[in-house]
Amino acid sequence: MQCERVEIGSKWQHFKGDVVKVVNIVKNSETLEEMVVYEHKDVLWARPVSSFLSSDDVSTRCDNVTGQKYRFERKED
Repeated sequence: MQCERVEIGSKWQHFKGDVVKVVNIVKNSETLEEMVVYEHKDVLWARPVSSFLSSDDVSTRCDNVTGQKYRFERKED
């Protein structure tokens, strides 16, 4: 997992090009796993923090339009 911290209000770029905004950090009621709630094109989505900050290298995927290494990378404001 990346050594980043996901903060409410921060913006992240997905490797397919879109920028998402973190709305909240919540816990799954069954597993207590932390989840990132983020907004993408006016729709709220949730993904486990471990998946959001995955260190899997996506740089060689054919649908990677940004050339970035990780699925989500933080955007500086």
